[in-house]
Parts: sequence; structure tokens; C-alpha cells
Amino acid sequence: MATFIPIPKLGQSEETVKIEKWRVKEGDKIRKGDVLFEVETDKAVLEVESQFEGTLLKIIVQSGVEAPVMSVAAVIGSPDEKIPEIPSAPKPAPSPAPSAPKDAKSDMAKSLSPSGEAEKVSGKAQSAPSPEAKATESARLPRTERPPRPSPRARRFSKDYLIDISKVEGSGGKAGRVTEADVKRYLESSGYLAKKIGGAALNLAKKEKLELLSIEGGGDAGRITLADVKSAAFEKSRELSTMRKSIARRLSDSKRNIPHFYVTVSVDMSEISSLRGKLKADGISLSVSDFIVKACALTLKEFPMMNAESDGVTVRYKSKINIGVAVSLDNGLVVPVVRNADKKDLDEIHETVAELADKARKGKLSPDEMKGGTFTISNMGMLGVENFAAIINPGESAILAVSSAIPSPTVRNGEIAVRDIMKMTVSADHRIVDGADAAKFANSLKAKLESPQSLAQFI
Repeated sequence: MATFIPIPKLGQSEETVKIEKWRVKEGDKIRKGDVLFEVETDKAVLEVESQFEGTLLKIIVQSGVEAPVMSVAAVIGSPDEKIPEIPSAPKPAPSPAPSAPKDAKSDMAKSLSPSGEAEKVSGKAQSAPSPEAKATESARLPRTERPPRPSPRARRFSKDYLIDISKVEGSGGKAGRVTEADVKRYLESSGYLAKKIGGAALNLAKKEKLELLSIEGGGDAGRITLADVKSAAFEKSRELSTMRKSIARRLSDSKRNIPHFYVTVSVDMSEISSLRGKLKADGISLSVSDFIVKACALTLKEFPMMNAESDGVTVRYKSKINIGVAVSLDNGLVVPVVRNADKKDLDEIHETVAELADKARKGKLSPDEMKGGTFTISNMGMLGVENFAAIINPGESAILAVSSAIPSPTVRNGEIAVRDIMKMTVSADHRIVDGADAAKFANSLKAKLESPQSLAQFI
């Protein structure tokens, strides 16, 4: 019996996902645990494994297509088995429309004609028609009132010559239908013929689906060259990936709705560097990030307002300290979470961060590994950055931006010495965090990092 393979719901917020790539093809023998396809969610690209065995009879949702979660992606069954009718994708339940007051309903009923169309009622305002009503009304328009469709020959001609047919004025019949002759006249009047595009340039423009008249020619007398087409293709608008759309939406909401303010401190990381060197000689490898995560976790226990969230009306303090560690990818940014970081030793933090970062770069992170963060660290120390400020992750009250440790002249015990100085900037939500609180948090964190003996007990 044929089995429908659904597109799984991999997170609470996803309603649609994009199938990035199929790892199998129609006719392949499928076993339980085989990877069928990769899906791009708003946070990562994840592999979907088969829970069934059989032959892949039909792929329903092709690569690169975005589809609703729980819709049918493929059909598995016995070889030569007839493929059953594919059920339609589930649709989200529409939100109920607000009920009208009783009197309004009565007035509406009185204002309806026998044909069901609302008539004007003296002294009463009518509500604007809904988008659905407008669409229905448009469909009922007499044919003569609808925009004329170009002739098939005109459409083919405009497609061959890469022009936007909507810019062509029609002359056919009373309705002004665009004909092939109209398109030819447009080519002459628009200066199209003077562009004298070559064959290779034309083929590339067709492949990239460019409008030829939008390309500025750089050749003699405005001739369009292959280089001109390549430049136009490079500048062509492209849809953001699902991940980038999510980043844009979430961080725009955060910056717009959360009143950010910033506190920066300079931290002398020389003692941490020295301690790491000694530990490495003993076979213990710990990164600067490991120390920062642990120091942050301990400091958050002292300042609960930094481990909270607010909607502007209420504040919710969080009992767990789950630190998100931002990981940069080629196509965006993900934030895997180190859970209960305050209870983990440094070696546990090191293993957890390394494992999560490796999964992130391979696109193997699960949605659960990116949920539940209460505070985020964005570390650009490996990128030679002197200072920067980060945007607060929605659902949190602060984020720490960590810059590079740079050898710098500084005064120590009344003398100038070269030390490894690293700047840290706290971005905080001013609705629940005051400037003094953020400053105290930053300086308490600084003290722990400058005296790593306080952290040595967790090695």
C-alpha cells in the first residue's frame, strides 16, 4: 500500500519550509533511516529521514519549492503500484471575524436586496468590501471591462526579444489588444534595434530572464555587450533565503520594539591567555569563548534582570541560564544554546560549544538545539574587530558583543605595559534594565575574566 511522506513540522514557528535538495530519486529503493531530502527552515538546513520502506514512486514537491508543513512531499510504495490521489495541503485555520453588534446585523439584513447585493441606506455608513469580495466582483466584470490579453503571437514575440509586454500600447480592436505588429512598432520606437545585442549576450539575458531595454549598453553606440549582460545579471534582485528572511524579520522587530542602550568595557585578557597556555601544556584545551560563556553564566546569577524578557507591560525572570552562542554561516547566522551553563564545568562547555558549532556549520542543528536561550553571546574575536554592538535576540533582555583581544599599551601598576585588551559591549533592554545595572553586570564580568582564578575551580 502506498504511503504519503509529509514535510515535517520542525519548529513551532514554521508554517512553510523549502525543500533544498532531494537526496534520492524516483525509483530508488528506500529503507528506514535513509535521508530523503533536505529542508531549509528559518534557522537551518536539516535532513529528513524516511520512517518507511519501499520504492520512491513519486516526488510531489520539487527541489527549491516552498511548501506548507505536513503537505505531501513524496509517495513510497511497491514497484508498479498505482499512485493514489494526493491530498491537498493542510491550511491554517482562518482567524474568526469579529462579530457585529446585534443592531448592525439587523441594519445589514434590512439593507440587502433580494439579489443579495448591499444597497445604500440613507444615514448609515457602509463598510468597505473585503479583498475576497473585491476579487469576486472583479470576476463578475463584463469581459469588455477586463484588461485585454496580448495575442499569443505577441507574447511569443516579446518573449523572444526580451521585452516587457506590459509597456507595449495595444491597437487591436476596440479594447486595444496588443498584437505582434504593436510589439514590432515598440521595438523600433524604443531604440531596441540600436542596441545590436550579440548572440552570446542574448542567450545569457534569456537565461537570466532580463528585460533587454533595462540593460545599459557599454559598447559602441550603446551596443549591449556580454559584459553588460553579466553586470545586469549580477545586480538582479534575488529573493532572500528562508533563513535571511527570518533574521531580517526578527531583528527588525527587536530593533524597532526594544529600546536598546549600550555599555562598553575594556578587559585585560592577558591572565586568561597565560592560563590557557599552562592548561594546554597539561593537555587541556579551552578556548577564550569557553571562559566567557562560564563567566557570563555566573554573572547572570548576580543580575537576574539581564536574564529576563519583557513585552513592555510585564517582565518575566528566567530560572535557567541557557546561553546562546552565535555561529556565523555562509548564508546567515544561527544561535545554538548551551543549556544550564552555570552548572557546567569549563570542559563540558568546551565540548558542548564545539559540538553545536560543528553541527551548525554542517547544517545538522535540530530546532530543539536552538530553542530556550535566555542570554546571547556574539563573539567576533577571531575577526580582528576592535568593537561592535549586537542586536538583542527577541525574547531576551540583553546580549554581549565580544571583540578581539588586541595587544595594546596600557598603564599597569604605574607603568606602561603591553597587554591583551578586549572590548565587550552589553546591549540591554532599557524597559527592564537600567544603565547602572548594565554597567555593574559588565564590570562584574570583566573582574571574573581578569582574575581567572575564580574560574579555575570549574576546570
